[in-house]
Amino acid sequence: MIKTTFLRSFAVMALFITTLAHAQLRVEIAGVGANQIPVAIAAFGDETLAPQQVSAIIKADLLRSGFFKIIDTGGVLTENSQLNLADWKSRGADAIVVGSVLKLADGRYEVRYRLFDTVKGTQLSSLALASQPQFLRVSAHKVADDVYEKLTGIKGAFATRIAYVTKSPKEFRLEIADSDGEGTQVALRSNEPIISPSWSPDGTKVAYVSFENKKPVVYIQDLVSRKRTVAANFKGSNSAPSWAPDGNRLAVALSRDGLTQVYVVNADGTGLRRLSSSNGIDTEPQFSADGQSIFFTSDRSGGPQIYKMGANGGEARRVTFSGSYNISPRISPDGKYLAYISRREGKFQLFLLDLTNGQEQRLSDTVKDESPSFSPNGKYLMYATESGRRGTLAVVSVDGQVKQRLTTQAGDIREPTWGPFMK
Repeated sequence: MIKTTFLRSFAVMALFITTLAHAQLRVEIAGVGANQIPVAIAAFGDETLAPQQVSAIIKADLLRSGFFKIIDTGGVLTENSQLNLADWKSRGADAIVVGSVLKLADGRYEVRYRLFDTVKGTQLSSLALASQPQFLRVSAHKVADDVYEKLTGIKGAFATRIAYVTKSPKEFRLEIADSDGEGTQVALRSNEPIISPSWSPDGTKVAYVSFENKKPVVYIQDLVSRKRTVAANFKGSNSAPSWAPDGNRLAVALSRDGLTQVYVVNADGTGLRRLSSSNGIDTEPQFSADGQSIFFTSDRSGGPQIYKMGANGGEARRVTFSGSYNISPRISPDGKYLAYISRREGKFQLFLLDLTNGQEQRLSDTVKDESPSFSPNGKYLMYATESGRRGTLAVVSVDGQVKQRLTTQAGDIREPTWGPFMK
């Protein structure tokens, strides 16, 4: 299973090997979770001989999550080291991570790791992951995912990727990066705007809107073959693509019949069907995680609010009532939460609505937020905001306690979207 997952991950990432990397995103972390788990992470045996320091990547991933307190072991401990778990417990560690990196005869590197529970005195997990040198970071992220899941019970998302648009004075770039902002690569360059990137459910394609033909057209780009196809190029505006969970259809916003309304179209551009029919502007459609509903923004009540209708259309029900301006709906993977941007007192900020009890929470303290996107495990939200008149990316945990800022030395970053778990 692990091997299959890796092969698919590598196949998608291999697309970018020959592409020049751009300036890396820099992560700034503020805040921590309410209950941090103390974890000792040792330097891995022979990792200094590898192109990446695996233990450092694991530490950075877990630290960035806000839910772990990292305890330095002060030296190398391999998966075969004799450990006195009671001693590590007395030093404040509830768990300890040890391992090594081995260069195989075929040039690949194998990461071996073991995770121990110092409280119970037992081994919690072990993995052995072989990869080509350029994918060693993925192996490190996979180990961090395993530690995160074994200690929290929640699937880790460190090995996932993000997409976003960078604007420089002369071009727009659709870029793909690891979830920590490292390994940035360019999927598309254009002199015209690129907006609204959206990952396919299997993580092999990205849909987006490009203005390269002097009008908004929805494209789908295969991240393995680089092949691009047109999904929506009808009269008027073609915008806001969002994948159905089956990966075969897209919800889009089209103005082909007058006012912008919500439609669905097959990924190959066939089978167009209109879903909404209102006297307002209906846009920003998003499928629910189970594919049974579509959330969208409409001004049919006089100002932009978020509505919900069946996946085949029909009567829409208003979902947001607090504030006069609520846009950019995003549904959590478990379907329990709605994230959106709300204007309150002149500030555009990220809010989270618990759909089970109607409780609303403001998650950001910035003022020009846009484009929220849930992590695939539903525990974090990435969004775009501004710092010094430049677009940056920010990440906040759904409880609002952990905040990260991803910045780069040059460029204006917008339109982030968090990719899925690779299947």
